[in-house]
Amino acid sequence: MNLGTLPPLIFDVPWMLLAAVVLPLVVWWMRSVRTRQRRVRLARYAESSALRRLVMVTDPDEQGRTLRLVLIALLAGGALSGPRWGLARGPVSARGIDMAIAIDASLSMMAPDERPSRLERVKQEVRRLRAMSQADRVALIAFAGRSYILTPLTSDNGAIELFLDNLDPSVVGQAGSSIARAIRQGTELLLASDGSADRALVLMTDGEAFEPEEDVKAAATEAGVKGVSLVTVGFGTTQGSTIPIQDGSVTREKRDDEGTIVITRYAPALLEAAATAAGGTFIPADASDKATRVRSALRSLRTAKRKIDSREDHVPRYLWLLLPALVLLAYDTWLLTRRRSVPDTGSPRPTPMPPMVLLVMMAALPVMLMSCKQAPDPAALFAAGNVQAAIAGYRAQIANGDTTVRTRYNLGTALIGADSLAAAAELLEMVRRESDGETRMRARFNAGYASLVMGRTPQNPEAEAAFAAARAAYRALLSERPADADAKWNYELALRTPPPPQGGGGGGGGGNAKNDQQDEQPQNQGGLDQKQAEALLNSAAREERDVQGRKQRQGRTPPGGKDW
Repeated sequence: MNLGTLPPLIFDVPWMLLAAVVLPLVVWWMRSVRTRQRRVRLARYAESSALRRLVMVTDPDEQGRTLRLVLIALLAGGALSGPRWGLARGPVSARGIDMAIAIDASLSMMAPDERPSRLERVKQEVRRLRAMSQADRVALIAFAGRSYILTPLTSDNGAIELFLDNLDPSVVGQAGSSIARAIRQGTELLLASDGSADRALVLMTDGEAFEPEEDVKAAATEAGVKGVSLVTVGFGTTQGSTIPIQDGSVTREKRDDEGTIVITRYAPALLEAAATAAGGTFIPADASDKATRVRSALRSLRTAKRKIDSREDHVPRYLWLLLPALVLLAYDTWLLTRRRSVPDTGSPRPTPMPPMVLLVMMAALPVMLMSCKQAPDPAALFAAGNVQAAIAGYRAQIANGDTTVRTRYNLGTALIGADSLAAAAELLEMVRRESDGETRMRARFNAGYASLVMGRTPQNPEAEAAFAAARAAYRALLSERPADADAKWNYELALRTPPPPQGGGGGGGGGNAKNDQQDEQPQNQGGLDQKQAEALLNSAAREERDVQGRKQRQGRTPPGGKDW
């Protein structure tokens, strides 16, 4: 047995494990004392040789009963410790709203006036808010000088958590802070969703924006008119703080164009004005328990009934120990009652040694315990960052006969995370041919990304073929989804010539038009998307977004030169 696949075992009351050791010893000691006392009492009446002819000096079931009672004490002590292991998963009906959370990811959010930083405090509040509203569909938006939709409306905690872990100012290429754009994009995203639930936009920022207040109020008013409940949540302090900038291994303070150290301050007036314009709620930075206050502000909204995937780790398993203990106790009681009901003939009555029921219980107990062992969930492993284990899990599912496009898509996506790009591209291309809808789009995007990374690998002799495959994939995707910003950017990268293997020269742009005529693959057939793959999709584009961010910082300057 591979010990690495055993489910983790924890205890609600670990110190009660001492009872599992002490109780059997106490039972054995009490049985030994009882046996010695019986022998002493019998010795008072006759010599041992005569005594053996008159009565039963020893109980023929003495050892069997001692074994039963010791085992009962052992199982009961283990049950008292509250053992937990395994994983329970299943659909649960609950009611929730549609909520977009816009997170300020500008440089000012790295200020440490809220420990460890404003941005980390925002992440903590988002996690707490998500834990309070499992049935809500949540979308994440990151904004600075411009805003990006990180996730569509989803109930997938794994994808949301992975996006939060990776969120930092590098995700949003254009510097600065534009609250109005974030409000407009959040409003558009919510209005584009279907469903009967009310919609809410939660804006989490320090309020330091370099745009006219009229623009922010206009965007907030529009959101309120369209039925979107706006909640603005402040972070930071009015005293302000410097902004730490990591420059290699050195941390320095952010300076403006004139060389003056930048002090970023929490600006509540703009956030309060936006909330008032939308008829919403403003939660100041000094408020305690912000997540609970947000939840209270949204409590009156109309909810919709949904089925969510409930997952419980470390399921209570004390009954697996308590029930065998009760069965053994009932069996032991039955034996005592039966013996007392048989007339005393002066000769010992034979009893089965060991009892058949005891043998069955002892044989069934390991089977019952092992039945709790479950194979690890590859999706959970992938969300936790254990990519290799997730790949092994998906391959095991396929080996056991699960060859659905969903499982193969998940495997191909996980292979990208392990840098097995050639295998991932081949598998995802097969999935694309056999699927339709969202699965086909995402399989095509991921296959194109794998080819793009292979093409951008220095000194790769097959770089041109990889670039051609990437161009074909993104050209076909954009023909169906022309507004996909990530696909547009990756297609632009695929049109560029690969960088020279050695330094010097360079330049970018251009493209090989002769390769733009690659045949496109047919677009048909089906499958259901695994939502956690969205997390990898965004991670997959991080390298390209870094490049885009550098380009934007070189070519664009926020109003007044303020890029934080």
